[in-house]
Amino acid sequence: MAAPALTKTHPVADELAQLLFEGADRERVHGAWRRLVSGKEFAYRPGLPPEERTALSYERLRLLNDAAGDPVELAADPYRLAGLHEWTGPVDGGLTTLASIHYNLFLGSVLDHDGGRDRDLSAFTSLRRTGTFLCTELEHGNDVASMETVAVFDRATGGFHLTTPTPGARKFMPNTSLTGGPKTAVVAARLVVDGEDQGTFLFLTPLSDENGHLPGVRVRPLPQRTGTPVDHCLTSFDGVWLPREALLEAEHGRLGADGTLASTLGNRRKRLLRSINRVTMGKLCMSAGTLGMSRAALTIAVRYAHSRLLAGPKAGERIPLAAHRSHHGRLLHALATAYAMTFLHRSLVSRFALHADTGERDSRPSAGEDRAEVEREVAVAKGWITWQARAITTECRERCGAQGLFPANGLADLPLNIEGGITAEGDNLVIWVKAASEMVFGHQGVRAGESGDPEGRELTELPFLRGLLAEAERIWQDRARTALREGPSGDPVGRWNATSDAALEMVSAHARLQAADAFLAAAARTEDPRAGFLMRSLCRLFLLRQLGEHTGDLLAEGRLTPDHVRALPKAVDTVVGELAPHLMTLVDAFDLPAEVLSGIPIASGGSVGGDEVDWEEAGVRAGVVVAGAH
Repeated sequence: MAAPALTKTHPVADELAQLLFEGADRERVHGAWRRLVSGKEFAYRPGLPPEERTALSYERLRLLNDAAGDPVELAADPYRLAGLHEWTGPVDGGLTTLASIHYNLFLGSVLDHDGGRDRDLSAFTSLRRTGTFLCTELEHGNDVASMETVAVFDRATGGFHLTTPTPGARKFMPNTSLTGGPKTAVVAARLVVDGEDQGTFLFLTPLSDENGHLPGVRVRPLPQRTGTPVDHCLTSFDGVWLPREALLEAEHGRLGADGTLASTLGNRRKRLLRSINRVTMGKLCMSAGTLGMSRAALTIAVRYAHSRLLAGPKAGERIPLAAHRSHHGRLLHALATAYAMTFLHRSLVSRFALHADTGERDSRPSAGEDRAEVEREVAVAKGWITWQARAITTECRERCGAQGLFPANGLADLPLNIEGGITAEGDNLVIWVKAASEMVFGHQGVRAGESGDPEGRELTELPFLRGLLAEAERIWQDRARTALREGPSGDPVGRWNATSDAALEMVSAHARLQAADAFLAAAARTEDPRAGFLMRSLCRLFLLRQLGEHTGDLLAEGRLTPDHVRALPKAVDTVVGELAPHLMTLVDAFDLPAEVLSGIPIASGGSVGGDEVDWEEAGVRAGVVVAGAH
C-alpha cells in the first residue's frame, strides 16, 4: 500500500482544524510554533548522550526566543504561551520544560509584580541570561507552605541575606547548572524581619555568570531521570546578599524602608499563593504540552495502521491493520478523548485569560471566589488531561508494536515525558484531593432527578448522555457528603479517609463532564455538515465511553433503564463503525506539519530497519523533526 499522503486535502479536516486550533486566532496563537518545529535545527539527532541532549534543548530555546516576537508580550499572553507548549511538547520534552520555566514561571513572575516592565529585562528577553524558578525543596514538595529557605532583612544595607538553613531546604530539581550559559532565578523564600516570619515572597537572584556559579550559590547535579534530560539540580544558598530591589513586591506585600510590611492579605498562606500564582498558568502549560504529545502519537499510530499490511481473510490477500475493529476501535476511543481534552483546554485558557485581564481590577466581593473557581478548574483539568495523555500515548505505542519502541518513530519518549507533566506544577493526585475537599460542599452540580425521565430516551441523544454524566457526578458528590458527615468524630484524618474515594470519583466525573460540555459547544459551532457529523459522532463516542463505568449507579437511581444498559455495547459499536472510515481525516485535523511526518518512518509508509530508506540519514538531510526523539 502506498504511504499516506503527507498533506491533507480533505476540506473536512480543515474545518475540524479550525475548531481545534482557535478559529480566527489560529495563526496568531499557533503559526509561529508550528513553523518553528518544522525547521532543520529540530531534526532528529541519534545517539546523543544526556549532556548533549540537554545542551541541544538550550540551543533550541534560543531559536524559540527568536521566533517568539516580544518575550514580554509572550509571557503575558496565555493563549500563545499554551500554544508554544502544544507544538514543542511532541518535539523536545527538554525544550518544553525550559521554555515553561523561563517564560512562565520566571519572566511571568517578574512581570506580575510591581515594576516588572520597568526593570531592565533585556538580559532575559535576549537570553543572555536564562531564567529559572526555585520553589520546591527537597523535603517540602506538596507542602511547599512549610519551606525553610529564608531571606533575612538586613537593616544596615537595606538588602537581604538568602540562606538555606538545613539540607532538606535545598531547592529541588531547578535547572541551575552551567549548561546553557549564565542563569538568574526567582527564589521563593520566607521574608524574615527582625526575627519575624512575614510569609513567602520571591527574590530575583543571580546564580551564575560566564565564570561559573556565584559566591554562596551551591549547585549539585541530580541523577538522570526518565524522559528527555534536563539539567535538574539541588541548589542552596550560603548567606547570599541580595539588594533591596531583589524582592518582588505587589499588593500582597510591600516592605517599607523601616522594615514594616504592608499587605492587603491577612495571612502568610495567602501571601505564598499570591507570590507563586504563576503555577496556575504552569498547569495550563503542562496540560498543553501533553495535549500536543497525544495528538502527535495518534497521528503516527493512525498513519501506521493504514500503511501496515497483514494477511487478509482470502489467500494472498493483504489488508491494512486499520481494517480491524480491535485496532481502529481503540484508536477511535483515544481520538474522542484527545478531541475532548483539546476543547476542555481551550475553554479553560479562555476563562483564565479573561480572569487575568479583569481580575486585578475587579472589586466585586465575589471576585475572589471566581478566581478560586477558575484555579480549581484548571487544576482538575490538568490532572485529567495529563493522565489521559499518558494513557493515549501508551495505547498508540502498543498499537505500533515493536516499531513503537524505536525513538526514531516518535512514540517511545512520549509517555515518559508525560510523567513529568503529571508531577510538575502540582502532583495530580494531590491537586485533585485539594479540589475534592473544596467541592464536596462547595460545588453545586445537578440535583437528584434533574435530568428527567429516561423512558423513551435514546442513547444517541447527546443532551441525554450529557445529563447522565452530570448525574454520575451528583451521585458521587452525595456519597462523599454522606461519608464526611458519618465519619468518625474527633478524627479529621479518619473522616477524610472515609470520604476521599467518593470525593475523588466526583472530581473525575466533573472533569469529564466539563470536557463533554466543551466538546458539545465546539460541535455547535461547526458549519460544515460533514464536519458536524464527525464532531457529534466523536462526542457521542466520548460520552458513551465515560458512562460505561456508571451504568450500575445510574440504573439503581432510575436514570437509565435496563434496556439502555443492554443497548450500550451496541451503541458504542455502531458509532465506532460510523467513524472508522474517517480515521485519517480526524488525525489530519491535528495539523502536524508534513516536514514532521516525513521524518517519522512509520508515519510515512516505512519502518525502522526497512531497506527502502535510510530514515536516520534522510531525516537529518531533509532537516525534518522526529517527534519525541530528542
